[in-house]
Amino acid sequence: MNDKELIRKYVPLNKQKKAFIKLNKGYPVQYIIGNVEFCDALINVNKNVLIPRFETEMLVEKSIKYLKKMFKHQINIIDLGTGSGCIAIALKKALNANVFAIDISRKALKLARRNAKNNHVKVNFKKGDIGKKPKGKFDCIISNPPYIAYDGFVSYKVKKYEPHIALYALEAGLYFYKIILAYSKDILNRQFLIAFEIDDSLKERLENLLKKEYPKYKNIFEKDLSNLYRYLFIYSE
Repeated sequence: MNDKELIRKYVPLNKQKKAFIKLNKGYPVQYIIGNVEFCDALINVNKNVLIPRFETEMLVEKSIKYLKKMFKHQINIIDLGTGSGCIAIALKKALNANVFAIDISRKALKLARRNAKNNHVKVNFKKGDIGKKPKGKFDCIISNPPYIAYDGFVSYKVKKYEPHIALYALEAGLYFYKIILAYSKDILNRQFLIAFEIDDSLKERLENLLKKEYPKYKNIFEKDLSNLYRYLFIYSE
C-alpha cells in the first residue's frame, strides 16, 4: 500500500486534503496517519519519536530466536532508548519476560506508555539517560541507540522531521555503544544476551571495541535484507 492509499484508508475524509498537502511537502506518512505496524503490534508515532523501521523489526525477531534458545525461565530485559516503545512492546508480546525500558524524553515515554496500554502489555517504563548505568540486573540488553555521525548521511525527510536526539551520536556514531558496553557487565546476569542495531560503517570499530570489552564472549554481526551489517549480538555460551 503506497502513501496516498494509506492516507485514504486511515485519515478521515474531512482531513485528507491537509494530509495530502503535508505529504507533498515531504512529511512522513507515518506521522500523518499516526501509527505504524511493528511485528505483532500497532504502534502510535508522532514527531517526538523515530518511526519504527523494518530493520528494527528484524532486530526484534532475531533477538527473540536467541532468547528462546538461551532461556527457559522468565527473562529480565531492558530496552535502552525505547522511543515509541516498539521494541519493548514486541518483546513483551512474544516472550515470557519482565521488560524494562528507558528513554531520556518525557514526551517519548508518554507515547510509549500509551502504546503499551493499547497493545495490552505491561512494560516498566522509566525516564533515564542511556549514557548512564541503569539500576537492576538483566538477562538481556537490547538497544537501537542513536548511531549516526553528525556529519553522516541522512535523507532530507528524516533529517527534517525525525528527532535528532534519537539519530545522532558523538565519536562518529560509536559513543553510546562504548558507554553501554562499558557498564553492561555490572547489570547483566551470568547468562546474557546483548542485542544492538548498528550502522554498517561501524562494524570494524565495534569489532575492536569488543576485543577490549568482551574478549571472552561470543559475538556475531548479522546482515539485514540489504546485505548490510545491521545487527550485533553478544552472548554467553
